[in-house]
Amino acid sequence: MSDATAISPRDKADILAQALPYIRKFHGKTMVIKYGGNAMTEPALQKAFAEDVVLLKLVGINPVVVHGGGPQIEQALKRLGMKGEFIQGMRVTDAQTMEVVEWVLGGEVQQDIVGLINQAGGKAVGLTGRDGGMIRAQKLKMLDNADPSIEHDIGQVGDIVSVDPSVVQALQDDAFIPVISPIGFGENNESYNINADVVAAKLATVLKAEKLMMLTNISGVLDKQGQLLTNLTARRIDELFADGTISGGMLPKISGALDAAKSGVNSVHIIDGRVPHVLLLEILTEQAFGTMIRSH
Repeated sequence: MSDATAISPRDKADILAQALPYIRKFHGKTMVIKYGGNAMTEPALQKAFAEDVVLLKLVGINPVVVHGGGPQIEQALKRLGMKGEFIQGMRVTDAQTMEVVEWVLGGEVQQDIVGLINQAGGKAVGLTGRDGGMIRAQKLKMLDNADPSIEHDIGQVGDIVSVDPSVVQALQDDAFIPVISPIGFGENNESYNINADVVAAKLATVLKAEKLMMLTNISGVLDKQGQLLTNLTARRIDELFADGTISGGMLPKISGALDAAKSGVNSVHIIDGRVPHVLLLEILTEQAFGTMIRSH
């Protein structure tokens, strides 16, 4: 990181002035931010993320944070002598694992994020999909990628039935920053673990968000030569799925991003959460970071 103290007051003023058109353009708009990867685990990046979210709120943009917590769940399972299992990039979640998921995501991880944002001067409120009846879910039917006649049972992993954003909107109107854990509930009050990328994409669609920002541990979507793809269309994404360029844990991320772009979210950005203040760089400057996904 460069030393901000070395920048002259005049240059600082110029930098702020350059952000003004973006602040004006996005004032009053909602930005859904999927928070995950290194940005969630490295203290300097955690601090930078919290500061970015608070600054966005202070200039009149409405950030909504949806967080993951895969590594933290994995650590908790190890401490309990349990082993995580994945099928096609999705965590197999039996009843015992679901209990761990709930207390890690809805407790430990969520409250850490809430605390960081509050410490940075914001007013964050933690929610799960149960709060305000926000995320109704059902058991996810996972068909085998190679043979669709085979269905994998991955336990209490959820598929979103509906999202009621009213509790999020009420908090936004009161100057709070919602921090959402990706846990839904079923018709019999059972809990479901839902992929955080999918929750962020669906929430962005329902809230009619201006942008969906997805923080990752890579610079964006890469081709088979490791080169960054800065712009992707639906057609190009289908080609990358077909040839295996996009696979594993990136599948739900890209699928959700594409669905959001097709459903009215103006732009979806997959950006490198390892870059300090990447949210501000992406939203308030001309410089493009990561991959932008468009519906056409």
